[in-house]
Amino acid sequence: MSARRIFVAGGTGYIGQHVVRELVGRGHEVVCLARPRAGVGARLDEAAIREALAGAEVRFGDVTDEGSLRREGLCGERFDAVVSCLATRTGVPADAWAIEHEANERLLAAAAEAGVDHFVLLSAICVQKPLLPFQHAKLAFERSLRQSGLTWSIVRPTAFFKSLAGQVARVKAGKPFLVFGDGELTACKPIGERDLARFLADCFVDPAKANAILPVGGPGPAITPLAQAELLFELLGQEPKIKRVPVALMSAIIGLLTAGGWVSRALRAKAELARIGRFYGTESMLVLEDGRYDAEATPSFGEETLRDFYQRILAEGLAGQELGDHAVF
Repeated sequence: MSARRIFVAGGTGYIGQHVVRELVGRGHEVVCLARPRAGVGARLDEAAIREALAGAEVRFGDVTDEGSLRREGLCGERFDAVVSCLATRTGVPADAWAIEHEANERLLAAAAEAGVDHFVLLSAICVQKPLLPFQHAKLAFERSLRQSGLTWSIVRPTAFFKSLAGQVARVKAGKPFLVFGDGELTACKPIGERDLARFLADCFVDPAKANAILPVGGPGPAITPLAQAELLFELLGQEPKIKRVPVALMSAIIGLLTAGGWVSRALRAKAELARIGRFYGTESMLVLEDGRYDAEATPSFGEETLRDFYQRILAEGLAGQELGDHAVF
């Protein structure tokens, strides 16, 4: 297929950077809109952003601001396609609706004006069971996209490798690996950032990915938190040290934070983050069919396994895998 002119929103994020590299590597003309400070903790300045998105044209503005999106972003120019990797960093309701829904709605409207014929959205498999504000925000935009008249692809990945790296540092420091319950309450088919970027880029060349909701996991069987812990200790050459956290304890903490949230915005945000943590600690990131999570029904894609990933970060360090506001443990 011939090269396309593609506008990418959320290109400075964890997956977004890899998507930009993949699209550039395939010969597409890529334009990204980024804030002058981006990344976890806003650690990337303009020079670092341009370096991270090498090969793409980087424009600076604010995708959440309709005027900036049009002036500094699409600039009245024509584009063939849009990829949105926008996602809230905190998950708190106001941020979730501002980013997951409202910013994407503005981007969709601007995309239609720019002549875009294909909009690819990075969503998440957790929206199958929407219990949290950010999930409802994602679903609301998914509905708008499906009804837009554009060709659309909604990609719902399972757990990112990054989300399974949060305890590597504590384990290396001699601390136990923390699991909810017995460590086998949930399972997932985690997918690597590079494999997911390839899957997203394939949406432009695979007719089966057009006008479709696309759950996707990585290669290999589903893995539980207990099995993740055992794998990590094996690679470190250590005896497993695992601490089991009762779900009831997490629920009690959420109750206390929720009560404190009536007088403190900070505690209200912490309560929401704790609810998100409990969700991921008690719900599998697999395809949900007839009320049951089904590993066999969850598509696998890519080449890098969780074992490969752990070996890579144990050798190279955790740079680029920081969880930021999403850290639970």
